[in-house]
Amino acid sequence: MRRTDRRRSLGFEEVAISERILAAAGLKTHLHAYGTNIEGDWDRVFAAVKQCHQALHTAGVPRISTSMRFGTRIDREQTMEDKVRSVEDKLTS
Repeated sequence: MRRTDRRRSLGFEEVAISERILAAAGLKTHLHAYGTNIEGDWDRVFAAVKQCHQALHTAGVPRISTSMRFGTRIDREQTMEDKVRSVEDKLTS
């Protein structure tokens, strides 16, 4: 998410607001320098993102733009940690 008004990006407090909402929704997250990875049920993820927007608007952020990328798979379970571990394993072999 990023602000689209005069400030170019969300401040630390706005990011913290969103992180609290995602945690309260019971979603698995990984905060990093360029955003947050979110893992969870499709409907719960979208509901939480909507709550983030609503909370940020309530906090005085007039415009927000959110960029999201999605990955789904039905052949097996795979977590964020599984994906990272797979690459790390290839690096050490």
